[in-house]
Amino acid sequence: MFSPVGDANPLIDDFGLHIGRAMGWPPMAGRTAAVLMLSETPMTMPELQEALDASKGSMSETTRLLVVNGTVRRFKEPGSRQYVYEWRDDAWIGCLQHQLDQTTELLTLAESAQARSAGLPERQRARLREMHEYYVFLVRRLEALLADYKEFRAR
Repeated sequence: MFSPVGDANPLIDDFGLHIGRAMGWPPMAGRTAAVLMLSETPMTMPELQEALDASKGSMSETTRLLVVNGTVRRFKEPGSRQYVYEWRDDAWIGCLQHQLDQTTELLTLAESAQARSAGLPERQRARLREMHEYYVFLVRRLEALLADYKEFRAR
């Protein structure tokens, strides 16, 4: 099993800095992503805490974030009562799916706002129309991107 010691592994730190920042995650989430991506086996919460010198609360919040973002899988191994975490084999598909889901939720908001905009001045209605157009555009592109990436991965 991969087990970095404190801050001794520069790759873990790079992930914390760069992936964390790019995804809008705290550095600990980027570092945890790196540890799980590089681990040969699923890891328990205590193993993650030890590998990253992190508190239980911090690691609980971090693993939840990674699961919600589609990159990490949480499950119980057969015969065990303890959850383990592992980097998903399709993590980048999961990440893209999460982005699509979030953007679709914002499209729903834009549709609702636009439907209720009749009494607003034209300038505000135009802003809401533009918001709607933007999210329609993004959802279509993300759907196509996800389909293309799935096809690319299948080859």
